Amino acid sequence: MTTVSRSTAIPSSARIGHPPRFADLIRSEWIKMRSLRSTWWTIALVALFVIGSAAVAAIADNNLTSPGRDGQEPPVFRPFTAFPTAGYMTLMLVAGAMGALGAVSEYSNGMIRTTTVAVPARGAAVLAKAVTTAGLWTAVGALISLGSFLTAQAVLSTEQAGVPLTHPGVLRALVASALLTPLCALIGLALGFLLRHGAATMIASTFVLLILPTLFSTSTRWSATVNHSTLLAAWKRLVQNWGPTPDDLAFMPTVPGSWLVYALWPLIGLTPAVVLVRRRDV
Repeated sequence: MTTVSRSTAIPSSARIGHPPRFADLIRSEWIKMRSLRSTWWTIALVALFVIGSAAVAAIADNNLTSPGRDGQEPPVFRPFTAFPTAGYMTLMLVAGAMGALGAVSEYSNGMIRTTTVAVPARGAAVLAKAVTTAGLWTAVGALISLGSFLTAQAVLSTEQAGVPLTHPGVLRALVASALLTPLCALIGLALGFLLRHGAATMIASTFVLLILPTLFSTSTRWSATVNHSTLLAAWKRLVQNWGPTPDDLAFMPTVPGSWLVYALWPLIGLTPAVVLVRRRDV
């Protein structure tokens, strides 16, 4: 892992006595992020894993008897073959961890002191890091989402079971899967600023993203409501391609409600992070 020099990380406008612009803050955060070789190795490995898991799921699916295999019925979209749950849960864990490291590393290497001297508006510094983190992981999420879908369909097409991008439900699943990655990274980032401790942040991120949904079933309304408020449950609903909700799934989340969960999680996480960073001593 490489380190970023303090002079490089400080916006040039701050070094010459002018208050840094928000664009300067984003530029400095991007320099910090891109200079870490571990970031790119991690992205490459998790992308290979998720896309590979889609290929494995499609190969396994090809061994099953289902509509469209005999050429007499049109193929159907299999969301959890194109976007396998195991692969995307791993992606959530990695994105959350990398987002958390973006905040925790500021405290562990003392860079936060340099940042607060150069940028007295601490809230702006947090938001700049959030924008940079969201931008990088949105691009990563989009590439992985598209790659896993196309890989799965290429494998399924050998048995005439693949579907195109224009198939009903595909676009929503693609967008939801792409956005899941930056949302997890932002949650990890917010927890990193709130807790400021590596181990505690990793545990909290894993609990919020992956463990919390398993603690609440969908058998009763109150428990289902809590379950539906998690990112994992929202993602699973958005990649599904149901019409009317089946009777035996009466307590399943709705599509609008799941998009609302997507919108609220980063807001709920980053708001207290910005407030606490502004009030705390470094």
